Amino acid sequence: MPRTVTVGLDGSAESRTAAEWAAREAQLLGLPLKLVQVWEPVPAPMAEAPLPGAETQKYWTERIPRETSEGIRLRHPGLDVTSEQLSGRPADVLVGAMKDAELLVLGSRALGGIGGFLVGSVGLSVVAHADRPVVFVRAGEQSADEHETDPVGIPSAATPFRPVVLGLDVEHPDDEVIGFAFAAAARRGTSLRVVHGWNPPAYYAHGLSIDLELHGSLAVRESTALTEVLRPWSEKFPATEVTEECPYGSPGNHLVDASHKASLVVVGRRRRRGPLGAHIGSVTHAVLHHSTAPVAVVSHG
Repeated sequence: MPRTVTVGLDGSAESRTAAEWAAREAQLLGLPLKLVQVWEPVPAPMAEAPLPGAETQKYWTERIPRETSEGIRLRHPGLDVTSEQLSGRPADVLVGAMKDAELLVLGSRALGGIGGFLVGSVGLSVVAHADRPVVFVRAGEQSADEHETDPVGIPSAATPFRPVVLGLDVEHPDDEVIGFAFAAAARRGTSLRVVHGWNPPAYYAHGLSIDLELHGSLAVRESTALTEVLRPWSEKFPATEVTEECPYGSPGNHLVDASHKASLVVVGRRRRRGPLGAHIGSVTHAVLHHSTAPVAVVSHG
């Protein structure tokens, strides 16, 4: 049974935008698209309260996925689209729905006039427990937003894709994250921009601002390490142009800046459990909330 590109659907504008992005990605991957709508049961204390009428419930459980599926089939001829309605806690159900998914796509509200996402508790819980890549798509994202502008400066889906941006930690590189980013760039026919933001070890930091020689040697060390990590991948994907960047400072801030000219931002999340539950990581958390491009979070060992 082939894997699917799965999208969480709830009828909101952000989930409809996510479904459109997922449809485009499914076509790039040559995989079926699966729409999953989660119906959360009414809590027991509310069971005796007046409930929505049958028509309202039918709208949420049948009409939204049916109309979304029909619209996607019209806009994406030949794409295999299925839908499924499940009940339970949304985060738990969506994590469970990923077992047969190549990736899961979720929508995220925009932050008004400020570029970026508003990732809710369901999305954060899903990405913290997911074993497959999760992509967050901002409400209002259009296909043209992922492409270069045309010669007169107008966004157009007919132009080449913008670069894929990969946030990479050279101290703990992971093949799942790197491979996902290279493959995403390759199927888009675009370049890969690898950003490794770095800060000096604590025992260097105090005198770094006045020791330019030390700063330079550390910068060379980070750049060399990045090149060595990427070397086998560049050989595996020879047609993909790779740009390496090692800016000094907060990795999260540099990735957010890079997102303004990206078609997709790829970051990793290490699978680990702490005493307070799963963690996302500060860099991934910052990118999730402030990126202006879709964000793929790839979990790894």
